[in-house]
Amino acid sequence: MTSAATLSTHHPETAAILAVAEDGLAGFHERPFARIAERAGLPEPLVIERIRQLLEAGVVRRVRQTLNTGSLAHGALVAWRVPADSLHQAFDTLFRDDPFSGHVVIRSTDSALPGAAFRLWTTLKVPQGYSLERHVELMARIIGAEAWRIMPARCLFALGVGHVRRRSLEPGARAESPAEPLEPRLTRLSPAEWQALAALKEPLEPAEIVSEPWRLRAERFGLTYGAFLAAVATLEARGLIARFSTFLEHVKELPTGERVTRYNALFHWAVEPGYELAAGAEVGRHHIITHAYWREAGPEFGNVNIMAVAHGTEKERLLAHKAAIDAHLAEAGIPVRYTTQFWGGRSEIKPSEILPSAYEAFCRERGIDPTTMREEA
Repeated sequence: MTSAATLSTHHPETAAILAVAEDGLAGFHERPFARIAERAGLPEPLVIERIRQLLEAGVVRRVRQTLNTGSLAHGALVAWRVPADSLHQAFDTLFRDDPFSGHVVIRSTDSALPGAAFRLWTTLKVPQGYSLERHVELMARIIGAEAWRIMPARCLFALGVGHVRRRSLEPGARAESPAEPLEPRLTRLSPAEWQALAALKEPLEPAEIVSEPWRLRAERFGLTYGAFLAAVATLEARGLIARFSTFLEHVKELPTGERVTRYNALFHWAVEPGYELAAGAEVGRHHIITHAYWREAGPEFGNVNIMAVAHGTEKERLLAHKAAIDAHLAEAGIPVRYTTQFWGGRSEIKPSEILPSAYEAFCRERGIDPTTMREEA
């Protein structure tokens, strides 16, 4: 029987596995657990057994191949202003009933800041061919939103998780060079590529945590293994494959009684126009940052244009990281007109659905003509 100590993220073997498996395995691998084992310095059978145990125990909430979804669907961060007495109901609706909303978070601020009334935040992906704006308007009617702000990413500078390896970071720890900006550009796929992508993107079930998981997956989706690998190679060549990831349950208390993180900070900076790329690249090079974007938040949020997310177990420690980034921006000669942070409270996370066929089904299940939700040509 697996002990709670073995499943703890502080257990030496488990920590070594997760330090690689969270976000350290870029690209597609036919035998991902062998690669994790190699980098963690552990036998592959041990890695397979431990990850399966972590998934079954709920310490790990998801094991999956991630994709560069910014190239596969229309995406944005959405801030919603809803009446206080319906805030949690709106949260539940977006998490349970909207397959295209991913991260759903109730946020707060330390004082009455611009945008403080926008308590509900979601990431959103709307499949190709359909309108992100029309989807937001639909969900706004359903949840009774009074106002909302749609913030597509103009550029991406950091995207990862790696909570275990970030636990011991010192404020100011950063890469030797600025982060490389990535501009989202929609990529069109063939029917065969969509079929392979549909097979690839679904989280692995415990029974699929085996040495060659993709053989089982191809069979499950009615594909020959050779055809599946050929299609995946095409997707990877087109820059659509991100990494193989083991996602920790980092928001809630784990079955072991520990918490991977306690605080989720969304940092905001308003930099002078023309400095967005430079500022994002300097923010994104800091190792504490899991996500960094250039988004235009508008006057509702003090015209901030650089956003970044960091997680930690101590609020003051995260503020120290933020202060180090602020000092670095000043040293780099980047003018910052305004900066603040929003704190995450109640939170749920799931992958956003990106298949166009799923959006058509979503509409028909609700009695909506899918053609009325399509994007304009």
